[in-house]
Amino acid sequence: MSGRLHRLANGVRVICDPMPDLETLAVSVVAGRGARAEAEAQSGWAHLLEHMVFKGAGDRSARDIVEVIEAQGGQINAATGYERTSFQVRALRHGLDLGLSVIADLVQRPILDADDLRREKQVVAQEIAEAADTPDDLVFELAQAAAFDGHALGRPILGTPASIGKATPGTLSDWRAALYAPESLVVSAAGAVDEEELLRLVERDFGQMRGQTLAATGPAVFAGGLRPVAKSLEQVNVVLLLPAVGARDPDYFTLRLLAEILGGGMASRLFQEAREKRGLAYAIDAYAETYADAGVLGVFAGCAAADAAELARVTAGEIAGMTAPVDEAELARAKAQLKGAMFMGRESALARAEQAAAQVLLFDRTLEPEEIAEEIDAVTPADLARLTETILQSRRVAVAVLGPKAALGAADGFQRALFG
Repeated sequence: MSGRLHRLANGVRVICDPMPDLETLAVSVVAGRGARAEAEAQSGWAHLLEHMVFKGAGDRSARDIVEVIEAQGGQINAATGYERTSFQVRALRHGLDLGLSVIADLVQRPILDADDLRREKQVVAQEIAEAADTPDDLVFELAQAAAFDGHALGRPILGTPASIGKATPGTLSDWRAALYAPESLVVSAAGAVDEEELLRLVERDFGQMRGQTLAATGPAVFAGGLRPVAKSLEQVNVVLLLPAVGARDPDYFTLRLLAEILGGGMASRLFQEAREKRGLAYAIDAYAETYADAGVLGVFAGCAAADAAELARVTAGEIAGMTAPVDEAELARAKAQLKGAMFMGRESALARAEQAAAQVLLFDRTLEPEEIAEEIDAVTPADLARLTETILQSRRVAVAVLGPKAALGAADGFQRALFG
């Protein structure tokens, strides 16, 4: 049974998902806004703000924020994505009161000191530099930029040194009020939680929140393009992206199953053909990345420079091969893997809290596991073939190739092998 949904007068939504046998709980306070809400000049501000609130909030210093949670056996963390910003506390059974009060301070009452901001800009600049120096981070960033060129989804969540350099305590404070506005906020708790207590504490800590509404961002449009970048590396890193459906689309689970069959594990088509049969890549997998209104079907591979062109050709062939109906056994295996991952994830209180918050932000309700399982089971071989045809009809692809110069032609080779 999924958690029940409640709504405060100011728009904050609350989900309680008790797991009676647990001695621990997890609470996530999730804002349905992230890097996608940024204008180009604000690129990286959502992530920078997430860092800054931990430098001091309410009457607690940076050290106090962590120590007060850890002193009761808990853990605190946060994450910034394109469409969500999440603050999480895991705690023992009686840690809900403290956990919520600390997160409430982070979200509503950060200190945002000018000296702290100057230092944190340096830290984030180092994080940006580290990502640029890490090939399997940089190649995804290059592919994302090609896929959504000109849109916020095409900009890195970390931003750039120039864009984060423009933030001031005042502009970050205004940004915080908009980014964490109550109508976009979901408080989700799972594990050893009591619904009546949760509602009382959320009303206490978040019931008086006020905030401004951010203007809606434009729809995501898959632009596509090739980003071959020469870099002195031993191995070539390749990311191939095709335009797909978003998380709200009826074909969402068809896309997930398509990615699973194509390259979701060691029994997948790409792993068997490219790695096991031909030895073209040590690592290769396919995945589906979805946003509210758009998504991508992606393939990541690492290979030797001499094998990059052949790997691109083989990958294109396997994708095109998904236009033919898969056999029932292959589809059944993919469905079992997808359902297995879902039900295994529900054994974690934090995963349940985060999943429920994501569902509420997308659909304004939680989805029962049985409902999701039914949707997965309803997908047919014809659905997979139809969606593959739709994806390929766009004749658009985003390809990033990072490595020795001799391998860079794989980007154009993949596009030609797929579309002629």
